[in-house]
Amino acid sequence: MGKPPNLFAFQSASELAPSLRQYILEAQASALSRHGTFRVALSGGSLPKTLAQALLKETNGEGKVQWAKWEIFYADERAVPLDHADSNHKLVQEEILDKIPEGAGKPHVYPIDVKYLDDVQELADQYEKTLVSIFAQRDSVKLPMFDLLLLGCGPDGHTCSLFPGSPLLRESDAWVLQIPDSPKPPPKRITLSLPVVTHGIKIAFVATGGGKKDIMKQIFDTDEGRQLPCGLVNATGQERVSWFVDYPAIEGVSFPARRGSL
Repeated sequence: MGKPPNLFAFQSASELAPSLRQYILEAQASALSRHGTFRVALSGGSLPKTLAQALLKETNGEGKVQWAKWEIFYADERAVPLDHADSNHKLVQEEILDKIPEGAGKPHVYPIDVKYLDDVQELADQYEKTLVSIFAQRDSVKLPMFDLLLLGCGPDGHTCSLFPGSPLLRESDAWVLQIPDSPKPPPKRITLSLPVVTHGIKIAFVATGGGKKDIMKQIFDTDEGRQLPCGLVNATGQERVSWFVDYPAIEGVSFPARRGSL
């Protein structure tokens, strides 16, 4: 048995940001020492705004975000144009990429290929080919290994576009999956598969606000919750998984949290 996930709790989302930054910088340093690049998969939702708080404010005495060495992928994406209001890429672009200071370097970003918006299976296949070109160019690998995945948790326990009860949770071979009929709009999406998500070297969830307390209690304190997508990531990733939450999000949760710092 491995160790359980890490649950880091803070007074508020703004107090969470410096510790999230420290965690990301440590993951960056480890990745750069291994292979000279930092490969990160991001989700959308409220996550990019919290990431912007964590990453865009440089402070003295800390390491720097080495943007030019980042490779950014999307843990899931909606089958919409890149400038559409539902696009995760648009959200990351507006919250983070457009605000990186001049001279700080730019990450290499891998959005979906909008040529395939009308064929979601092909959209997924093409994004998988992109991953293969990056992660499997030297030798064949069973799964891509991201240095860090930064994920959210939905009120139903979904993460990426992996929803509770979906047969996609049983997929063991594909790296990227199509969703033609998401229970949340927009219906057409692609997502990393559960084996890819849980194969990451580090996996971090950000969940804030009192609206998350019921699902957090389920995920961390009940057997049913451990079968939800977020619970399955916890079970497989174990101590490679870290949650960054505020106090309202874990009100009533019995699972032990470390409060106030990493």
